[in-house]
Order: sequence, then C-alpha cells, then structure tokens
Amino acid sequence: MAGHHDHHHGHSHDHGHPHHGPADFGRAFAIGIGLNIAFVVVEAGFGFVAHSMALLADAGHNLSDVLGLAMAWGGATLARRAPSKRFTYGLRGSSILASLGNALLLLVALGAIVLEAIERFGNPAPIAGPTVSAVAAVGIAVNLATALLFARGRKGDINVRGAFLHMVADAAVSAGVVVAGLIIWRTGLDWIDPVVSLVIAAIIFWQTWGLLAESVEMSLSAVPRAIDFDAVGDALCGLPGVTDTHDLHIWPMSTTETVLTAHLVMPAGHPGDVFLSQAQAMLHERFDIGHATLQIEVDPACYCSLESAERV
Repeated sequence: MAGHHDHHHGHSHDHGHPHHGPADFGRAFAIGIGLNIAFVVVEAGFGFVAHSMALLADAGHNLSDVLGLAMAWGGATLARRAPSKRFTYGLRGSSILASLGNALLLLVALGAIVLEAIERFGNPAPIAGPTVSAVAAVGIAVNLATALLFARGRKGDINVRGAFLHMVADAAVSAGVVVAGLIIWRTGLDWIDPVVSLVIAAIIFWQTWGLLAESVEMSLSAVPRAIDFDAVGDALCGLPGVTDTHDLHIWPMSTTETVLTAHLVMPAGHPGDVFLSQAQAMLHERFDIGHATLQIEVDPACYCSLESAERV
C-alpha cells in the first residue's frame, strides 16, 4: 500500500491567496485598547470623586475589555507567524484559542454583573444619577466606537467577532447604567438598577454562548459551520474520472482558514498536476477551502487502512 501511494499521490496547496489570511485589524486593536484604557482612568477618577461604587465597578469591568482586546490582538498577531519545523502550519490556531479565551472572559464578566445585581437587590446602593449617567453615556460612545472598528470583520472571523461582542456588551451595560441612573434619579426606585443589569446580562449571555460553542467546535477541529461536509464530498465525486472519495477531513487551521484532506479513487490512473490544480481551485471557489491535500488511488479494490468508519 505504501509503495502504491508513493507513485500515485498528489498534493494541491493554495498559497497564492493572501486574502485568506486574517485581515489586519492591528490599527483597530491599538485604537480600541487606547480608548478603553483612557476611559477606565477617567471613569475610575469620577468614581472616587462621586463616591460611586457603580462607576468603580464599571471601570473594573471595562478593564476586562482591555484584556479581551489584547487577547484577540495577540491571537491575530500570532496567527501571522511563519511556519517552522515544530509548528508546520505556523501559529494560525492562536486565533481560535483567543476567541475561546474571549468567550470565557465574557462569561466571567457576566457572572460578576449578575452577582453584583443580586447583591444590590438586598442592599441597594444610592446612585448619584446625573453624574453616573453622564459618565456611562461617554462609555456608550467609547464602546460603540471601538465596536465599529471591528464590525466589518465580525462575520468572517470569529476572533474579531469576540472583540466586537465584548465592545457591544459593554455599550449595552453602559446604556443600562444611563437608563437606570436617570429613572432612579427621577423616581427613587432603586430596584430598577439591578433589574436592568440582569436583563442586559441575559442578552449578552445569549450572544456569548454562540461564540463559546463555535470556539469550542473550532478548537476540536470540527468542520466549519459555513461548510456542508456532504456537499464537499459530492463535489469531489463529481470531478472527471473520480468514482469514489473517502477519508475526507475538513477542519479550521485558524478562525479564517480551512484545511481539507481526501482520498480520491480514480481507476483510469493518476490524472496529473492539472487535475489537482483544478480540483483545488473548485474547492477554493465553491467552499472557500484554501489548503487542500488530495491523494489519488488507482485501484478501487485496494483497501485503504485510513478509510474512516461510518460517520454518524
């Protein structure tokens, strides 16, 4: 079998499509981190002056944004590292780890919001309405401005989506603080503050859970959600001369790049490099799979020890 493969196997790689690498959001990350650090300093300062625990707590929460953005930036930067003999795909998987870390960080921040809200039900804190609302309104602007920096990349890159969600979540928290501050200032109903916090936490949890689930799937080398496994198999079987395909594997190399390996049964013999190049081009155009390795098997009766068991 080994000798058979030595003569009948080919690789087709796509290294000529730079747009498949992660888009460069370096400037967006730098601006976002700078804006958020400046806001944390201002918010903490106002918190001390106004004796507002709400503002100090929100400043601490905004500090977690800086960590989240730094994590996403680190993942995106490491993903561009050149391959080495030890990391033959480079460190592209770093962006998957960063999106997973960001999802977990968001859940921890959510837990803190919920705990603080529950505590405030039993022990409502006096809120300096106008001051808190004014500072939180600045927070909405800072967080939305940062979120907009990542808006265009959130659909194509789950790591960028993690950064985007972090910012939108904080804008929502700040909006809740503004609304709660103004209502409490007008009505004196302290319970509105924790209720608003819990509603916002529920909305953020709904978004974060999807990010976490997809990040875990990617880290376990699941077929990316945008790719139909059966459609890829059918497309390969539909290539001229191919009678069967097996040992098909599709997995994410990073949050933006997908890898495929497959064995193609072609009784008529090895078709040559032109066929491999065309097959790779088809996978790239139809399924956005940029790195494909195809192995040709001429004898359909020859048992392949790698053939996958029946899939569930």
